[in-house]
Amino acid sequence: MLKVNEIYYSIQGESTMAGLPCVFVRLTYCNLRCSYCDTEYAFYEGEDKSIDEIIDEVKKYKCNLVEVTGGEPLMQEESLELMKRLCDEGFEVMLETGGSLPIENVDKRVKIVLDLKCPSSKMMKKNDYENIDFLKPSDEVKFVIGSREDYEWSKSIIEKYGLTEKAIVLFSVVFGQLEPVKLVNWILEDKLKVRFQPQLHKYIWKPETKGV
Repeated sequence: MLKVNEIYYSIQGESTMAGLPCVFVRLTYCNLRCSYCDTEYAFYEGEDKSIDEIIDEVKKYKCNLVEVTGGEPLMQEESLELMKRLCDEGFEVMLETGGSLPIENVDKRVKIVLDLKCPSSKMMKKNDYENIDFLKPSDEVKFVIGSREDYEWSKSIIEKYGLTEKAIVLFSVVFGQLEPVKLVNWILEDKLKVRFQPQLHKYIWKPETKGV
């Protein structure tokens, strides 16, 4: 059984899949407490569901793209089996993970979006950099940037680990904390090989809206 916070149908707001219809399976619990977290409601709230029940609910939306997110989905070990089963059923599966728990055993068919925590998150010390060794070229590494310090730190991590050679690198702003134009200008000035991404759902709906 897995504790599920919500299952909903929306568009993918981030990643290289941005704009595509997607079914989101948001699992309960998180081991991090980021300063800018926008899904605190997923820390504890949820309903126990079997993997079969989850897959049946996902199928109702008739959408091939599925993202397993949280909270931190890897806190529940059975999430690994859920993702494997979804892949076996022919779904295109994404995992959004905070980067503090091992991704080594995630099914290789899953596109991983690994969120490395910057200094302003107050959770930087939780980053598990060994995960970088298990990234595939199709995976994505996300930096959520709230300040110039975050930006400079992100650049140093990219260089240290050769991230742009290992996976797709995404930069986004902490919503309401850093103006997107500032981050875009920094990227252009430094000619970084990264992809700027807005959080589309926060521009389409009100930023605090749940289930989108």
